[in-house]
Amino acid sequence: MKNAIVTNLKAVHERIENACRISGRNPADVQLLLATKTVPAADIRTAIEAGEILIGENKMQELRDKNEVLGQLPVERHFIGHLQTNKVKDVLKYANCIQSLDRLILADELQKQLQIQNRKLDVFIQVNTSYEESKFGLSPENVLDFIQKIKNYPTLNIKGLMTIGLLDVEKEKMRPSLRLLKTIRDEIYAAKIEGLNNLKLSMGMSQDLEIAIEEGSNMVRVGTSIFGNRFLGKEIWNENSAE
Repeated sequence: MKNAIVTNLKAVHERIENACRISGRNPADVQLLLATKTVPAADIRTAIEAGEILIGENKMQELRDKNEVLGQLPVERHFIGHLQTNKVKDVLKYANCIQSLDRLILADELQKQLQIQNRKLDVFIQVNTSYEESKFGLSPENVLDFIQKIKNYPTLNIKGLMTIGLLDVEKEKMRPSLRLLKTIRDEIYAAKIEGLNNLKLSMGMSQDLEIAIEEGSNMVRVGTSIFGNRFLGKEIWNENSAE
């Protein structure tokens, strides 16, 4: 399994580099974040030892359970799933960044806990660019107002925007929902909000990372193409259905 993970990592980095070359972008501007939901800690450690520095978990329990193996390794841990307010205190024990901030009540709880800890936290604003009821995230038209409010939270550093784009067997149908996130960032820049002039776009997964890079992604979240499909009972999970 170790050799397979290393081989898969190389293939994913080649995909990223090829997509950057085709779109005239610098590969250094696109980071790979490992989507590690249900991935054993030993497999994640293999990827970290191969040079990866970013992982993303969807569940607080997995952050906690894998901490014994991963806690001392040189890796940045992002929380990329839907975060319930009653899990904030626990998630903050392990996460360096929250990529799924999408409501003020969550910002309030983050602020409360961070003030107690006398620390700040990087956050991404999650946007539902595909307008699907099954997905979390702000409606695109509400993002600018939300960000202006979040700027009043001194413990939260807005680092960028995140979306789970429309997933379809016809890849070109995915493009508009990814392109929209960049459009929203351009609108934020046009508003000239102090300190928000270098926002990252976290979008693109195993299925659509090339299109996401073409549309401006700075961080692709990849799991299946590296670790394979993960089995949950009778179901196969991959990050394309992650919420």
